[in-house]
Amino acid sequence: MLSERENIRISKFLSLILCHKPEAAGIELDENGWTDVKILIKKVNKANLTLNLEILKHIVETNSKKRFAFNETFDRIRANQGHSINVDLGYEVKSPPEVLFHGTAEKFKASILQKGILKRERHHVHLSADMDTAVKVGTRHGKPFVFEVLAGKMFSDK
Repeated sequence: MLSERENIRISKFLSLILCHKPEAAGIELDENGWTDVKILIKKVNKANLTLNLEILKHIVETNSKKRFAFNETFDRIRANQGHSINVDLGYEVKSPPEVLFHGTAEKFKASILQKGILKRERHHVHLSADMDTAVKVGTRHGKPFVFEVLAGKMFSDK
């Protein structure tokens, strides 16, 4: 149906427009990050990518990081995380596990030890529930390094 390379290419473009620059595809996101699927497909196809509802469903279902979600009727889609634009995802505060992990590259270790883990232009710091996922995240930026975060203690101390 879709090669892995094309799946990644479309997924990255969707991340760009649903998390950071909706104007790059000429779409608009509502206050909760949702956009109309039919309009999205039409605009993405104008950007030299081939997209239809079947392909979009495949990308959402197979994305290992669960980056995207449909509403119940599959007529709206949004990114689940990683936004640099202002959206309210409506997530509820809940108690985290005692330990979470922050994957980064070894080259950023000294800066993080000095300044802390910063969200930068994103809304939240991304933490992983398991070491393997954190290592994969860190590998994207070079030799991986993983910080162990005492999330339970942070939550109870807030």
